[in-house]
Amino acid sequence: MRGVLFDVDGTLLSEIPLIQLFLPQVYNELSKKLRIPKKDARERFLNEIMRRRDTYDWHDWNFFFKLFGLDMRYEDILINYPHKLRVYPDVVPILKWLRESGYALGIVTSGPEYQRLKLKLTGLEKYFDVVVTRDDARAIKPEPRIFLYALEKLGLKPEEAVYVGDSLSQDVYGAKHVGMTAVWINRDGSYGYHMADYEIRTLYELKKVLGGLV
Repeated sequence: MRGVLFDVDGTLLSEIPLIQLFLPQVYNELSKKLRIPKKDARERFLNEIMRRRDTYDWHDWNFFFKLFGLDMRYEDILINYPHKLRVYPDVVPILKWLRESGYALGIVTSGPEYQRLKLKLTGLEKYFDVVVTRDDARAIKPEPRIFLYALEKLGLKPEEAVYVGDSLSQDVYGAKHVGMTAVWINRDGSYGYHMADYEIRTLYELKKVLGGLV
């Protein structure tokens, strides 16, 4: 194997603390704008998100802000509250090890351009040779185009690369479909279909996985 590519959210970092911070602000603004109770504003906003689940639009907070006419930008939220992005403790040690071991490293994310800002704010950007967002490839996972776009940028064939992600339907299925080795990082021990080539609980287990693929 010559390269390792990663998903971002749920794999390298969690934005849940940030979401818990700004969603109440969303409900408050929407409540005032529509002149409805906050609980009704919350229901409307979350129902719209669930209705569009796994679509191109679903991956972009700014889409939903614009949809409801809210004067908010996710980039501004990120810049104002970078400490609310939580990098998992196993991430930096493994990325350092991968770099030192000579692997090409990449990101493939269905999120928009602000995913690069997340990586920059958390100090992870420097570890990656290539970062591919949905805006770069005009595609989202599990569409083959977004994976192949990243592989081309790295100069790798699918069989020369491993993809690591937390979603079976987007990350694992998408990577396997193009011929990559798919690693499912199952941090919370969820039940899942036996679709991945490997299942790991922490990124530290990547050392063993990659050792077996040499």
